[in-house]
Amino acid sequence: MSLSEKFITSIRAAPKTANTAISKDIGIYTHTLHPTYTIDSALKKSSTSPHCLAVSSTHIFAAQADKAVVHIYSRQRANQEALVSFPERIHSLALLHDGLLALGTAEGRVILWEVLTGRQVSTPTAHLQPVTCLSGDATHLVSGSADSKLYVWSVPALLSSATSGPHEPLRALSNHRAGVTDVVLGHGGSGTNICVSASKDNTAIVWNYQTGELLRTFLLPATPTCLALDPCDRAVYIGFENGDVQAVDLFVPKAAVNALHDAEQQATPIQVPPTPLTGAPTTLGEVHCLGVSYDGTTLISGHASGKIAQWESGAKKFVAELGDVNAPVTNLVMLDPLKGAERVAAVGVSKPRLGEGSGVFVGQFVGGLLGKKREGRKGVEVQEVGFAEGELERAILEFSAAPAAAAKTAVGKTDEQLRKENEELWAIVNEQNEVQKSTWSKYRKVASGKVEG
Repeated sequence: MSLSEKFITSIRAAPKTANTAISKDIGIYTHTLHPTYTIDSALKKSSTSPHCLAVSSTHIFAAQADKAVVHIYSRQRANQEALVSFPERIHSLALLHDGLLALGTAEGRVILWEVLTGRQVSTPTAHLQPVTCLSGDATHLVSGSADSKLYVWSVPALLSSATSGPHEPLRALSNHRAGVTDVVLGHGGSGTNICVSASKDNTAIVWNYQTGELLRTFLLPATPTCLALDPCDRAVYIGFENGDVQAVDLFVPKAAVNALHDAEQQATPIQVPPTPLTGAPTTLGEVHCLGVSYDGTTLISGHASGKIAQWESGAKKFVAELGDVNAPVTNLVMLDPLKGAERVAAVGVSKPRLGEGSGVFVGQFVGGLLGKKREGRKGVEVQEVGFAEGELERAILEFSAAPAAAAKTAVGKTDEQLRKENEELWAIVNEQNEVQKSTWSKYRKVASGKVEG
């Protein structure tokens, strides 16, 4: 069975031409890239600017253009589930992990929204202009703005209830001289992970965002609009206002030292020659968004003309026009075909609430509480997320029983005293066994979904 890879796109504004084959209300499309390209489904009533689409395992979040509103769609039911209003217009979205959404506002703030609890955390007005792009993970968030600056935030610090006073960024990345158009984080998990930012000053800069170190500056032949990183961070793909797509290599094969971490080269900007990917038709228009397949062999681009193009990254050439949605394609999110299901899925989305207080966690266990059994050491059955039920019961009995060493404390006591103490201990053990059996019975009901209301 071949692997199926999908991606999701969104568009801006009304259709450009009267194409009766495309519904005027559709704003979000789900596509299958492999094994055969198809449009699987469509969602209505949405119009998004670039960087205003985020996708979790259960929901799609779309910040509406020129509005302080985010539309929320259920992926399973393929319909609009909620509409959430904010006090400021939302200019960018990023999903940090499946239950945490970051939002950039028109006033220069960053908002974190825990979608399972509704908890909302907002930073002060750090940027002087709108937050145009966001990228992050569970530990760090990088925000880029039209004011030319990037800020690096600690996600755990922003979410910490113990933090008092206004939230401050860890550091500022301020080598750009014009508005930041995009920022993407690398795929590394170490302290040397990178991020790449692009700006209207026709530069792209590679940073170690965890230290603030500038690793490399690329002088580009045109104004960049969007970025995408190779899955192994070997190259960055750049989309331009003139419709070109170009690959810039970050990794030099057989080099003794990674060029990005060579101190002698970091201070010298590199002039990138105009060598775009070849073979594309001239009618594609400005590039609004890019995506790379999970194996790095295919590049997808969305254009102002409404066209979605496919490129071969190895040969650096145009392959095909996948489709035309008849309106500017502003966002493109690739879905990881190898990502496993989350253990806890969102049943619904809890709307943001200001301030601290008691929160309600709304989620659903996926696949039950216990995983599949496997053979562990010494023939003991081990669950994926715990030990077998029988093994746990035996362990509890062993810990409940009086150890042999405790027999020494019984010296000098009569047989009647020892008998009564044994009876009391066995009564406690039997009581605990009943409690344990009742607890495991409840767990099995939860795991099977047979919970009585």
